[in-house]
Amino acid sequence: MVDLRLLRQFVAVAEELHFHRAAARLHMSQPPLTAAIRRLEDEIGSALIERGNRTLGLTAAGTVLLAEARLLLQQADHALVSTRDAAAGRTGTVRLGYVGSALYGRLPGVIRAFRQASQDVRLELIEATSARQIQMLREQRLDVAVVIPPVYEAEGMQMKDFDGDRLAIALPLAHPLAQSSDITVAALADASFVLWPAREGRGFHAQVVRLCAAAGFTPRVVQEAHGMHAVLSLVAVEAGVSIVPASMRGFRSGEIVYRPLEGVEAAFDLQLCVRGGVVPPAVAAFLEQAVAG
Repeated sequence: MVDLRLLRQFVAVAEELHFHRAAARLHMSQPPLTAAIRRLEDEIGSALIERGNRTLGLTAAGTVLLAEARLLLQQADHALVSTRDAAAGRTGTVRLGYVGSALYGRLPGVIRAFRQASQDVRLELIEATSARQIQMLREQRLDVAVVIPPVYEAEGMQMKDFDGDRLAIALPLAHPLAQSSDITVAALADASFVLWPAREGRGFHAQVVRLCAAAGFTPRVVQEAHGMHAVLSLVAVEAGVSIVPASMRGFRSGEIVYRPLEGVEAAFDLQLCVRGGVVPPAVAAFLEQAVAG
């Protein structure tokens, strides 16, 4: 293996065609440079420099080595820059999962800011339920998850506060209660509900059931759907009513009436979740942006 430093010294001599100028360019004295080129020629087993009284030239072997050395040194420099960028989180990939309602809160602004600050980092976005995201984190198919706590089977995960939201009643536009501006959960006692499977978001599902229980009834679920957009799409086609994140009240607003619920029992949080242990630099950079933003 040829020392890269020897190659840099050879390139300087080959481009300057003058030992003294090459030595000045390399910020070294001439005798060590002359000795270095001799050592390189000995390692290769061929003369590289044609030495004369006034002008230096390159041998056939020297001409080939100059072209190859330039490519090799360029690649070596690129490797160093790429490694440093990866170590600093300026390149890499962040696979980001999120519950559907997160796109209606802080998350879009965080994504825009991160993409502007880290343009060479690939950001992959995957919408999934909280339970599915935890599974994908464990399978190392996600790097960061935006979930609604409490989450289960999350041992060894790190959780960080991210955003807040509250619940709202969602009614199809043609529902008899849709024209009322003051609707309580108790008014839904006889309604048909569209919800999501409890196993996909147990904490969120339990909060809705608790609200209904406090109002004196158990919701009559006639249809289940995976994901909040699917739930609301079913509400829009009059499959039933639902209780959903209030932040989503802009979704299909021409077909759905939203009535946010007051009180602390209707509030809920969103959190960032990552695997425990060493966090890759690009992921750490995203978390820093998310927490600060």
